[in-house]
Amino acid sequence: MDRKRKWVLSSGALLVIFLGRMTTGLEVPLDPKVLEGLPQPPTITHQSSKDFIIDPRENILIYCEAKGKPHPSFSWTRNGTHFDVEKDSKVLMKPSSGTLVIDISGEKAEAYEGIYQCTARNEHGTAVSNNIVIRQSRSPLWSKERKEAIMVQVGVSLVLQCGPPAGLPPPIIFWMDNNFQRLPQNTRVSQALNGDLYFSNVLLDDTRNDYICYARFPHTQTIQQKQPITVKVLDMDAINETVADLYNYTNNLFLDSPSGERRPSFMAPPGRSSTQMALRGGVLELECIAEGLPTPEVSWYKESGELPSSRMSFHNFQKTLKIADVMEADAGDYRCTAKNSLGSAHHIIKVNVKAAPFWISAPRNLILAPKETGILTCRVSGDPKPQIAWSVNGVPIEDSPKDMSRKVEEDTVILSDVQTGSSAVYQCNASNEFGYLLANAFVNVLAEAPRVLTPPNNVYQVITNNPAFLDCASFGSPIPTITWFKDSQTSILNRDPYVIHNNGTLEINVAQSLNSGKYTCIASNNLGTRENHVYLEVKEPTRILAQPEYMVVQRNRKAVFECKVKHDPTLIPTMNWLKDNGELPDDERFLVDTDSLTINDVTEEDEGTYTCVMNTTLDQDSASAMLTVVEEPDPPTDLELTDQRERSVQLTWIPGDEHNSPTQKFLVQYEDLLHQAGVWHNLTEEEGTKTTAHLDLSPYAYYSFRVLAVNHVGYSRPSQPSRQYRTNPAAPDVNPTDVHGVGTEHNNLVISWKELTGLQSNGPGLQYQVNWRQKDVEEDWSSETVANASKYVVSGTPTFVAYEVKVQAVNDYGNGPAPEAVEGYSGEDVPMSAPESVQVLVQNGTLAEVHWEPVLTSVVRGRLQGYKVSYWRERSLHQAEAQQEEQQVLAFSGNRTDGRLPGLKPYSLYTLNIRVVNGKGEGPPSPNHNFETPEGVPGPPSFLHIKNTNMDSLTLEWGPPQDNNGRLTGYTLKYQPVNSSNELGPVEEMMFPANETTVILSDLKYSTRYKFYFNAKTIKGSGPTITEEAVTIMDEVHSIGPAFTNVNSSVVGEEGAVISWEYFGPDKNVYVEYIVENSKEDWTKEFVNGSSGSQTYLIKGLKPGTSYRVRVVVKDHSEATIHSTEELVITLPEAMKSNQVDLATQGWFIGLMCAIALLILVLLIICFIKRNKGGKYPVKEKEDAHHDPEVQPMKDDDGTFGEYSDTEDHKPLKGSRTPSNGTVKRDDSDDSLVDYGEGGDGQFNEDGSFIGQYSGKKEKDTHEGNESSEAPSPVNAMNSFV
Repeated sequence: MDRKRKWVLSSGALLVIFLGRMTTGLEVPLDPKVLEGLPQPPTITHQSSKDFIIDPRENILIYCEAKGKPHPSFSWTRNGTHFDVEKDSKVLMKPSSGTLVIDISGEKAEAYEGIYQCTARNEHGTAVSNNIVIRQSRSPLWSKERKEAIMVQVGVSLVLQCGPPAGLPPPIIFWMDNNFQRLPQNTRVSQALNGDLYFSNVLLDDTRNDYICYARFPHTQTIQQKQPITVKVLDMDAINETVADLYNYTNNLFLDSPSGERRPSFMAPPGRSSTQMALRGGVLELECIAEGLPTPEVSWYKESGELPSSRMSFHNFQKTLKIADVMEADAGDYRCTAKNSLGSAHHIIKVNVKAAPFWISAPRNLILAPKETGILTCRVSGDPKPQIAWSVNGVPIEDSPKDMSRKVEEDTVILSDVQTGSSAVYQCNASNEFGYLLANAFVNVLAEAPRVLTPPNNVYQVITNNPAFLDCASFGSPIPTITWFKDSQTSILNRDPYVIHNNGTLEINVAQSLNSGKYTCIASNNLGTRENHVYLEVKEPTRILAQPEYMVVQRNRKAVFECKVKHDPTLIPTMNWLKDNGELPDDERFLVDTDSLTINDVTEEDEGTYTCVMNTTLDQDSASAMLTVVEEPDPPTDLELTDQRERSVQLTWIPGDEHNSPTQKFLVQYEDLLHQAGVWHNLTEEEGTKTTAHLDLSPYAYYSFRVLAVNHVGYSRPSQPSRQYRTNPAAPDVNPTDVHGVGTEHNNLVISWKELTGLQSNGPGLQYQVNWRQKDVEEDWSSETVANASKYVVSGTPTFVAYEVKVQAVNDYGNGPAPEAVEGYSGEDVPMSAPESVQVLVQNGTLAEVHWEPVLTSVVRGRLQGYKVSYWRERSLHQAEAQQEEQQVLAFSGNRTDGRLPGLKPYSLYTLNIRVVNGKGEGPPSPNHNFETPEGVPGPPSFLHIKNTNMDSLTLEWGPPQDNNGRLTGYTLKYQPVNSSNELGPVEEMMFPANETTVILSDLKYSTRYKFYFNAKTIKGSGPTITEEAVTIMDEVHSIGPAFTNVNSSVVGEEGAVISWEYFGPDKNVYVEYIVENSKEDWTKEFVNGSSGSQTYLIKGLKPGTSYRVRVVVKDHSEATIHSTEELVITLPEAMKSNQVDLATQGWFIGLMCAIALLILVLLIICFIKRNKGGKYPVKEKEDAHHDPEVQPMKDDDGTFGEYSDTEDHKPLKGSRTPSNGTVKRDDSDDSLVDYGEGGDGQFNEDGSFIGQYSGKKEKDTHEGNESSEAPSPVNAMNSFV
């Protein structure tokens, strides 16, 4: 990140401290709060330029603005005398300003031309403006003159003078014709700086009568033209002198100017040298115009140094050298050279650089305290050296009242021991012949206590390792002294890494995190002290950790740029992505994530440089990467066939766009429209840098070609096919390939070949001439010609006889090349005899060698493939009866006479025979041959069982090996103890005779695991070993009890049971086994961690209401049970059922409901009788009289009863729930009393409560009164009895 200084300043509050104590200068701050009540002499803030050219059509506006406290008044002088503004009605001075507005309507502007100067004064001094020269712009007319035609000879030089009238400012000159078209200019014809038109040499085409010089006056925006000039160019050699005498214009005919070819000479400036003066800071224009034929070229060279290339430019076809911002170093000799083919000419321009006065150090305003000393310096330079004149309040200093505290020394005014009230404005005027400089500088004597202008509690933030600048802008007179403190420290910060600048700013050159904190600046002078607090926060820099990488992406694929950034957590980062330093395209394919940019479906327009920019309020970091989009190249175009020959052609093409992936090769393909229309074949490949291919062709083909380009991405689309190219027919160039002669039967020969393709046929009428003869027999070739075939069968051949065969291609235009003969054989037959002299050499119990005599070739009757040995085991030599095993076969390829038979079993009887094998099959077997194998080591014992495990003994039982492989000589037993960490103890070894099958081992350690190793032996050695393990039981004396104690069980829920026990034993394979009682299934076992001590285990997934037998067992490594607990019977409870009693199925409830129904029937009868008598139903009267609140009427809307409340305990029935809305919800039972009620209208709600009527229609309730015109509802009657 660029090192930047970050300033936090209030608007307008800026402190500037100048020079040292002696030359203290202070700019009065612009803060209105500070300015209030602070006196200040006048200062000119805006004025018109020194030379002011006015437009006579507009009012004159002369600026003069000034500031001061109190605000200054203004006055003017014109041409050195007081200009009374109030007396001239045409002049207006703006309020609170010295700016003049002069209304020149109806007046002549010349009346107000002159030198104006503005004066601004208040009680503390007087400031004056520059001398402002007011001049009216002028555009005078061209003087009328008669212009005669200029006749010149072709080839001479010519100058057309313009001579424009003097205007103010000078006009801009240009040459045009009658049609207001600029005249063409070049190295031959050009306009000089003074406006004249120069011809280095004239041509006949220069003849015209409308050479017009125009002058444009910029201020008045007027254009004036000179009278047209006529030029006639004459070829004097072609004109008769007599005709020439008719032109009596000798005054205008430049016959003395040379007209032929000549070396250059200068037309402007004339002579060999000239002098030119330039002002410092201005523009230097040097001009050299030469004549000659041919037209000369102009060049420039500075003899005393190099041309200033950065400020220099050439114009007017190298004829003008222009140097901007002239410096003293630009003085010297400049050589311009004009050169043509006949020679050169030189002109030296000596340049002198002068300078109007310019500032080295302008005087600055001073704010001094009483008794202080100050210096005003007016340092200028110029050439000639400027004269300096001082004034006080606009009066020359020598004419002003004497002041003993003031001393003038040329360009310096020294003020000593100033006093209150001695404020004034000093003017410095430096002038020479080229101009003047005027500067006002006030001396303001003030006594002011310090003021800190920097806002309090400013927070400065800076990035680590960057400079930090803490402001303490102050104001006071005398100038306050600034001191700084950090946090609660008492030491002044004026050492590394701190620097206090003259303006009070505290600089920390390389800020670190430890520099964060509170800083206090104190501004003090002899009138008081002020302090201000600011805070510095040093932040971690923003850094891009994972930069985007250069990517090459195929078109329509995805590009992902990563940009992972680390930043200070207190700063809010903003990630921006740029493409080619501009904004990303407004495209939904561009997805900006937190730390990545994804571009989907990349196109060529997406190529460019992508930059991720991470910005915070303090710094930024950026990283860029390029995206290159590649794709398959465009197909080649403009295929052209050249150099066309009988068997070849040249193919050229123009490559397509490579799409940023260089073409690696071009693939040329062809289509044969005659033989395989629509099928394209690869013909040749060319390097990617080539655009031509030489193509070898075949006769009798209709070719079309196309080209594909290949780059790293893949193949382009094929080009458009070339025009068709046809080749003439010819005899075949090649014969069929893959010619073979093989018999399929014992008396034939099949000759086969690979047919030629249509392109290889070279012409119509393709056939194959097949030739054969028996090899090594003097006989002629047999021949047969076939077409559209790939084989020919020769019959009646002898068995397996060598033949020579060949196949030749033939077409209507001739035969192919002479074919080469290929050896083949007629068909084979099975061999006629078996090998003889079979012998067997037994090497050991598992390996034997077999030897035989080879069979004669004549009886093989075919190509010998090898011999096949068949052998099988008849029986073991232990057994008297044969037990023949499966036959085994070994094949030995080639003309072998021996072979090895591996994998035999020792001590066995084997039988074998041998057959010869050819391509047709196997011959007859040789006579069977028997051989015996010697003894070997036995196989492993068939089993090893461990029984009767006691405290210190156990019984071993074993069985003999299934394969003795000889006569057994005995058995070997080795055993050793194994401790709890599986470490093995010392080995004990015992031998047993071959006829023993059991042994009892005693004197073993109690409760110890043993590992046993057991094998059998013959005279050849020991056989493989089998192993077993067993554990002796615990010693009753040392044991605290059986292996399992405190075995208990308990039921958990409906599907689980917990088994607990205490186990003491070395074995760790503890299982919990369980089985459904009286079941014949296998025990289910679950493994338990078999550590000693108390354990519990939860059995899950049991069936409710089922009894199980459960036990805990310990097993050894062979899954044999070592210890077991007694079996426990666990019965799980039935599945939980609902405790609610279905009242609808209870007899007492049914009886009660029947009694109620009977009672209701009786009441209905009584009500009917009473109604007929006109009386009231007694119960109804009771209801009317007492208004029993417990009797709830039916609801109008659905005929259901209202909420019922028990008068005794106010509790709902068990298993029911009464919601707040007054309805009773159904319980878990699905039964309903409607199944047992009478009448179709009877209804029950969801909890089984009765709604509706037993019979009859639903009756309306009477809420209006106690009388009813209808019989009472039986439901209401029922309510009264509840």
